[in-house]
Amino acid sequence: MENWSVEQVCNWLKQRNLGELVPKFREEEVSGAALLALNDRMVQQLVKKIGHQAVLMDLIKKYQQQKSGLESLTYCCETASQKFPEVISGKNLKSFFARYKTLQWTSSYALPDFPYDVKCILAEKKCPDHSVRIRIIEFLQADMTKYLEGSLYPNSQQYNIVVNALLQAYPFLDEDGNGFLLWKRALKDRFKYVRRPIEDDEQVLRNKCKFGHRRGQTRKSSFAENKLDDVQGHVEEEPAHLKGSTMDLHIKWLNQEYMKTQKNWEEVDNRMNVTIEIRRKMISDKAPLKDILRLFPFLRCPYQLFREFQLLTHMDIYKKTVEILEIYSENILSLYVVRNNPINIMLQENLKQHTEEDVLKYMKMTAACLLLPEVFGDDSSLFAAVNEEVKAVTPVLEVKNPFNVNSCEFALYIEREELAQLDDCTMALAALVAAFHVFNIPCPKRIHRTLNFLESLVFEVRNP
Repeated sequence: MENWSVEQVCNWLKQRNLGELVPKFREEEVSGAALLALNDRMVQQLVKKIGHQAVLMDLIKKYQQQKSGLESLTYCCETASQKFPEVISGKNLKSFFARYKTLQWTSSYALPDFPYDVKCILAEKKCPDHSVRIRIIEFLQADMTKYLEGSLYPNSQQYNIVVNALLQAYPFLDEDGNGFLLWKRALKDRFKYVRRPIEDDEQVLRNKCKFGHRRGQTRKSSFAENKLDDVQGHVEEEPAHLKGSTMDLHIKWLNQEYMKTQKNWEEVDNRMNVTIEIRRKMISDKAPLKDILRLFPFLRCPYQLFREFQLLTHMDIYKKTVEILEIYSENILSLYVVRNNPINIMLQENLKQHTEEDVLKYMKMTAACLLLPEVFGDDSSLFAAVNEEVKAVTPVLEVKNPFNVNSCEFALYIEREELAQLDDCTMALAALVAAFHVFNIPCPKRIHRTLNFLESLVFEVRNP
């Protein structure tokens, strides 16, 4: 794209239903290099409709993401084609899974690059609604953690620097002159919320003990913190030490509701929030999976599995998986290492029988998903059993008739028992990644390269 002429850029716009922009791009002589260099202000000057602005910025962002990840993907594929000698270890792949470079705190702190829709709302200088405030806090917390090299304990000065930078950039967020304390408290509470379920981080455990965050410690009523919750946006759970009838009633209600045809999903969400800490305690204590599912059967539902993952990581795993497959499917299918794979051969035979664009895209994404272990030289039997019996005890997909639109089936298995039926390959891949995290299951060494690749994209860990 960097070497495209103005005409090539115009053709690219037409292919993406942005033909209305062609005259303006010709007038301004926007070449490929100029297109990739556009910032938000330039896009607003070039494009009048907000919808077109959003689509254009999203396309540019996806191209840049694809470019940044493709070199790493190619490296791993070339290594896979050489059969991955045993001497290769995780250390040799550091260049691919490297985290961001260490960033130092300075008084001239720069705000993170908020999502495009958030930036549009902030540009209007209007007081953001509840959901936008949540996203602002989430991005600030993630950015501070990056600056702290993964630590979840900023000091007071660092909180002050970040909140001051936010209010200086967007003064209208300082409601009635009292916004500073409100945003600072919300940001601190966000860090507390992130730390709460963590049980395997030495620093977090040490500080929980030091500052009195022990089991049985209760929190203030959410009614006393309604204004803070409007900014922070997370649900206050009841403490994990609830015993006797209260917790029993929650669990009993969840089991009864699971058996109903018409479910009260809003109340299910609330009760799953209330019971999350005791559920996480059971999982961390290595309780048998069948006991966990007996008490909390809604974890068999893909929606609740994804929701649990989001509560733990603050990431929308399904949305991320859709983005990953859309960006990488064509690249994966074009690699030499998968050319003679039976999955790819099956795909090519089925592609000849269909002409609908949506069907072709679906088939290619399905094939790319199933070929991932082959790309990284991993054991595909620990990833998916295609038209075969499931043999792995760790989370694995069962796939039947993957390229038959009318009869394809996807299911997630754990310990050779079916956990959930899934609609398509995207949901299946998201459920597989989520299951390892939600149930705290160690990743087998023979599949770790594939899962590391997926997690690096889900958590947006890329080469600087």
